[in-house]
Amino acid sequence: MNNELEQALRVIEKGNVEEGLTHLHSLEEKADHQTKYDLAALYQELGRSDRARPLVEELLTYYPDEGELYILAAEIAIDLDEEEDAIEWLLEIKEEDSTFLQAQLLLADLYQLQGLDEVAEDKMKKALQHAPEEPVLLAGLGEFYIERGDFNKSIPYLKQANEKGFQFPEGSLALRLAEAYSATGQFEEALSFYEKGLKEKTELSSLFGYGYTALQVGDYELAAKKLEEVRSMDKEFASLYPYLSRAYEGVNDFKKALETAEEGIKVDEFNDDLYVEAGKLYLKSGQKEPGEKMLREALAINPGNQEAFLTLLSYLEEQEQGEELLELVSHLREMGEEDPVFTWYEGKAKNLMDELEEALTSYENAFPAFSEDIEFIEEYGRILLEMGHKEKALHQFRILLQKNPSRHDIEELIMELEEAMF
Repeated sequence: MNNELEQALRVIEKGNVEEGLTHLHSLEEKADHQTKYDLAALYQELGRSDRARPLVEELLTYYPDEGELYILAAEIAIDLDEEEDAIEWLLEIKEEDSTFLQAQLLLADLYQLQGLDEVAEDKMKKALQHAPEEPVLLAGLGEFYIERGDFNKSIPYLKQANEKGFQFPEGSLALRLAEAYSATGQFEEALSFYEKGLKEKTELSSLFGYGYTALQVGDYELAAKKLEEVRSMDKEFASLYPYLSRAYEGVNDFKKALETAEEGIKVDEFNDDLYVEAGKLYLKSGQKEPGEKMLREALAINPGNQEAFLTLLSYLEEQEQGEELLELVSHLREMGEEDPVFTWYEGKAKNLMDELEEALTSYENAFPAFSEDIEFIEEYGRILLEMGHKEKALHQFRILLQKNPSRHDIEELIMELEEAMF
């Protein structure tokens, strides 16, 4: 950059923006080509891309094969929200140009912004074919797949970039690998990358991911430790509370688990998962009334919370509350929810209410969904037997014994039925 440009820049840096810009403008007519390029780059850096554009367009008439000019022209167009123009500039860059790879990455970003993910992917792959060992491209393609939620595809590219020692200017490659491994259920691999990545850079979301992943492998102490670190950094991070509660439950600290769930509810009173956690903990500690209340609160917020309705349905069955069980199933259906398990529990409710014929109808309706479920098969068989359908009952008990040969009581029942029938 020549002295006059540097002087103008110093004036701007001191806060005299208009004076500095006026001085830069005065240089345009007498400037040589290199100075005009420097002027255009400086204008763009200062957020005055409108002034930079005519300079670059003029230079392109002299240097129509210069990739750096097309890159600058594209960046200026992007600044001016003229993405289509930016794409046209970038497409002018030939494969043999040193800026070709940079152009493909910029094109990929532009196409991704337009929702054209397949085109963006094609541009990145084309760049990688041009330079298959380039860490920036490997990392970029891995990051692209992470953003799309295609974690399985991201891992090989991120691994190669990691092996080549690549690091993102901001953030951590190890943490991206950790996220990808965790999202694909490879939790052990994820843990090692979380540990490495968090030494490089502490990110709240990654710390949460570390705790969540530790929970998945059953390392409850580590999960509680990491999630507590998240809470110490941001008590309003509502998503952490259900998992922190489960971590404390995992180390058998039920008091702390319940306190955590209740604290989470204060942070986010509409988080149905927290009500489920609190409800289950109350039931485990023998506090049935608050437990049932919490589960009903969860369903009031989200009738589709499967864990909530399964826990509550199971609880009402254990309490032999047939009418309440039937009312809950009806209520959930009225709320627009539907699940094959509702038909099964409808049968359980009718059975508790000694309405065996209606119970049998419900079991028959539920049979296609639960024909492989051992608990269902036994219940179905026993109702068939009670209703006098011995052959059908015997068939179900034989299926049950095949699935679970250790059920000697069922084996004896089969023998008794066979003797009675034959």
